[in-house]
Parts: sequence; structure tokens; C-alpha cells
Amino acid sequence: MTNDTLQLGRPSPLPASPEEAQLDRVPNPQAGTPYVARFTCPEFTSLCPVTGQPDFGIIVIDYVPGDWLLESKALKLYLNAFRNHGAFHEDCTVSIGKRIAELLAPVWMRVGGYWYPRGGIPIDVFWQTGAPPEGLFLPDQGVPPYRPR
Repeated sequence: MTNDTLQLGRPSPLPASPEEAQLDRVPNPQAGTPYVARFTCPEFTSLCPVTGQPDFGIIVIDYVPGDWLLESKALKLYLNAFRNHGAFHEDCTVSIGKRIAELLAPVWMRVGGYWYPRGGIPIDVFWQTGAPPEGLFLPDQGVPPYRPR
């Protein structure tokens, strides 16, 4: 990606689907320094592939960057493209992780999908690239298990 192909700093329409969404990366100015970057999407929405009804969840993305950082505007547009996308919770969560990992080639990455109940059962989905680097400060993702009122 070059600066003239980034979506950052210019109007960008909402992609029609996650597959059509452009994810952008930028150089990591701290390459070689192990640290965790976190993105939290507290209002993630997709559609049930069976009923077409909306599903809601919280997506938390933790990664240890290598040479690249994930550009946040492009991530926002990508995640919002799921609003009209029909897929099971497991597929949404794992697809997000794999797509980002393919783009960034991070040292390590994990995605937590904390989904609100469907059919009375909450489904939490977790995916990661492998074991986190030794000695890394890795905070809890901070999303408590689902608890009804």
C-alpha cells in the first residue's frame, strides 16, 4: 500500500461486503519492539445466515505488530461491511482474524468474538495465530461472560 491508495484522509464509501472491503496497513515505526495493539468493536453486527435477523457482538482484536500496523479507518469500514453479510458467529470471527493476519503477518494475533444470545445461547468464539511471545504483557480482553439480567 502506498499513501495514494490508502482510504485514510479521503471519503470512503461503506463496502457492500467484507470480501469487497479494502484493508489497509501502514509501516510500524516501532518494528522490532514487542507490544500489543488492541482494537475493540463494541457494536459489531452481522446477519444470521438462516433467518436474516441481525446478530450483535463485541469483537476484540489483539496483535503484536511486525513490520505493519493495521490502519483503523479501513478496519472500521471492513467491520461495518458485515452489517449486511450473512454468516455464523464462528465464521465471522475466524474470517476477521485470518484476513487481518494475512495482510499484516503479525508476530502474534488473537480475535475474540463475544456474541449476544441467539436462540437463548450466547456464543463466544476465539481464534489466534499461535502462542503469544514469551514475556509479553497481554491483558485480559475485558469482556465478561454473558450474564442475563
